[in-house]
Amino acid sequence: MNRLVLAADVGGTQMRAALVDLEGHILVRRSVPTPAEADVPATFTELLVAMAADRSHGTASHAVIGLPGAVDYEAGRLLWAPNLPEQWPDQLSAAGLSDQLGLPVDIANDADLAAVGEAWFGAGDTGTAVAYLTISTGIGAGVVNGGRIVRGNRSLAEVGHVVIDWRAWRDGRPCTVEEMGSGSGVARQAQEAGLGAVGARDVQTGAAAGEPRAVAIWEQAIAACAAGISNLVMMFYPSTVIIGGGMGRQDEFFSPLRDMVLQRPGHHPDDLTIVRSALGDDAGLSGAAAWTHATAPT
Repeated sequence: MNRLVLAADVGGTQMRAALVDLEGHILVRRSVPTPAEADVPATFTELLVAMAADRSHGTASHAVIGLPGAVDYEAGRLLWAPNLPEQWPDQLSAAGLSDQLGLPVDIANDADLAAVGEAWFGAGDTGTAVAYLTISTGIGAGVVNGGRIVRGNRSLAEVGHVVIDWRAWRDGRPCTVEEMGSGSGVARQAQEAGLGAVGARDVQTGAAAGEPRAVAIWEQAIAACAAGISNLVMMFYPSTVIIGGGMGRQDEFFSPLRDMVLQRPGHHPDDLTIVRSALGDDAGLSGAAAWTHATAPT
């Protein structure tokens, strides 16, 4: 039987687990909705335990868990996650999950994990610097250089939380890339503009139909993410930026986003390419297969 990796990816709307072989192929998968309010992550741990017990394709030798927030890699724990129930970070640690699964567990920032997946098995190249940006409920980023994740004791490249409007920041108003350009940010702006309790897809539909408020919100979200990419590029100088996430991959967002960044000379290397994720929502799950190599000591 094959030796496999138990991979998991927690998002703001879905939690997914899979068994992945060492080439990044997903052999078995399951998913459940992320509970909006829950004191304990029992639904998630139950999903992991069920996947670990699956022996249909082999036995998992270890687990890699991608979580949507800042990660302390040395301590093996989630520090904070704005799109998860507020009690969860203290309960999601590598040691605690290892005890429940009976397997060694690595905790990873979800965007770091997806960046590894794209660099090793998707739209990137392990021989160059690759940046990955996911635009969905929230916004996360990761950078891989020479096949290795760029990180310190804690996760780096948190461009979703970079301030892009200092006046709003000074006044305590939404001011970051995520607050202005993510799906949750678009929904908040729609509510404030009087469009009702609608999601990013509804705003996009309204923008396509020419509704002025929807057009303004959609265009601002694209500009916010373009500024985030420009900041990411100037900090890490990748040769390729890969855009993932349900919102970021759609044509109506990706194409104007790419064009806006590349049409700003002097704010990126001449050879920069911006491409869509090749692995889609599976980037983080596949990345678990290469995580050990991408984080091994030099």
